Amino acid sequence: MLLLALESTCDETAAAVISDTLEVRGAAVATQDELHRRFQGVVPEVASRAHVERILPVIDQALRQAQVTLADIGCVAVANQPGLAGSLLVGLAAAKSLCVALNVPLVAVNHVHAHLYACRLIYGPDVFPSVGLVVSGGHTSLFRCDNGRSFEWLGGTIDDAAGEAFDKVASLLQLGYPGGPLIQRLAEGGDPTAYRFPRSFANEPDRLQFSFSGLKTAVRYAIAGKNAAEVDPSVLSEQQRRDLAASFQAAVIDVLVTKSLHALKATGLKKLCIGGGVAANGVLRQRLQELAQQKRIEIYIAPPNLCTDNAVMGAIAFERLNAGLTESLELDVQAGLMRKK
Repeated sequence: MLLLALESTCDETAAAVISDTLEVRGAAVATQDELHRRFQGVVPEVASRAHVERILPVIDQALRQAQVTLADIGCVAVANQPGLAGSLLVGLAAAKSLCVALNVPLVAVNHVHAHLYACRLIYGPDVFPSVGLVVSGGHTSLFRCDNGRSFEWLGGTIDDAAGEAFDKVASLLQLGYPGGPLIQRLAEGGDPTAYRFPRSFANEPDRLQFSFSGLKTAVRYAIAGKNAAEVDPSVLSEQQRRDLAASFQAAVIDVLVTKSLHALKATGLKKLCIGGGVAANGVLRQRLQELAQQKRIEIYIAPPNLCTDNAVMGAIAFERLNAGLTESLELDVQAGLMRKK
C-alpha cells in the first residue's frame, strides 16, 4: 500500500509517497525562505498563504516522482500538530479533501514525534527504546521513545527554541535568514571560549528543561552593552564577530549535549536519537559523535535532508495505521508549541 504524507506545520510545504515497507517512492519540498528573509523570521499569514499556493503542485511533484497517480494511494497522512494554526489548516484541508475523493483513511501525524521517527527510517527499529532530542526553530524537547508510537515527554524549552535563538542572533549580527547555517559559517575560525555566555539549567540534572532567552540577551549585551537602544554589529571587528558566533553556538550545543546526557541517566537508556533542523549543525553532530565514544552510548542522528521539515518523516503514520488508529473527518489542528503530552 502507498501512503501520501503531507507536511505544512510552519514554512515548508511538503509531500511524500511512501510504501508500507517504508520505501520512499517520491518526495517534494517547497521552501519559503525567500518570502520570510526580509522579516528575518516566519510571518504566519505569509506562510499560510504560500501553503495554499504550493500544496497542490508539491503533491503533484511527489506523485510524478513516484510514478503513480492518486488512484494508487491507499492512505493519506497529515501533520496536524504542533505548528502554526493557519499553516496546519492548509495541509489538513488538503488531506481531508483527498480522503473524501479517494475514499481512503486519514491518519494524524505529530510533527515533533515524526522528527524522531526520521532516525527510525534510516537506522531501523533498533533505535528504540531511546531518548529522543528534537531541536529546531520552534521546538527543543526531550522524549523517552519506547517504540514508534510511544513518545513520553521528558522536558523542553520554557521560552525560546534553540533554532529561534540562532535566527535571533543572526539577526543581531545582521547575517540574514535562516540563521543556523549563517551562524555556523561565521563561527568557523572563531574562538568558542572568547565570550562567557550562560548555559541555563546545565548544572541541574533533575531539571530536563531548556531556556535560551537569557542567552539571546547576553549576545545583545555583548554587541551593544546593556543600555543601548539599538544594536549595531558594525562596531565589532570581523574576528569579534566570529568569536561571538562561535561562543554563542558553543553555549547552545553545550546545553543540548548536557541535557541529553541528563535524560539518558534519568531513564537508564543508552541510545539517543536526534532530529529537527538544528540537528543539521555540523558542530553539534561532531560533539554528539564524540559523546558516543566517550560515554559508550549509541547515537542516531537524522541525515541533514531529514532534519529540516519534510513529509518523508510522515512515514510514522504507518505505526498508527498498522495499529488500526485512523481519524474521522472531524480531525482538527492543535497549534502552538510542543508541551507535555
